[in-house]
Amino acid sequence: MMRTREPDVSTAYPVPWRVERVSDSHPLVVNSGSEPAEAVRVFRSDGSTAHWGSLAPGETLDVCLCDADLDTVIVTLCWFRRSTGVEYAWRFVM
Repeated sequence: MMRTREPDVSTAYPVPWRVERVSDSHPLVVNSGSEPAEAVRVFRSDGSTAHWGSLAPGETLDVCLCDADLDTVIVTLCWFRRSTGVEYAWRFVM
């Protein structure tokens, strides 16, 4: 029998990313969290991928969307949290 798990609010983890839309095709992604994000990868819905490695708190990287259809592209960031080893994913659109 399946049972619903109650959420464990003591382990809530705020998304560490902030997107600065300084230009239409080059959003800046900032690690606004308090810990490094490990093995950061960027996946676009049009099939493009990038591997950024570790991103320290306060570090900023550029997502190039020059060849993407900005009306339809979805950007997904995936990373591992160093303290737990758990993988996370977060999506944004322009």
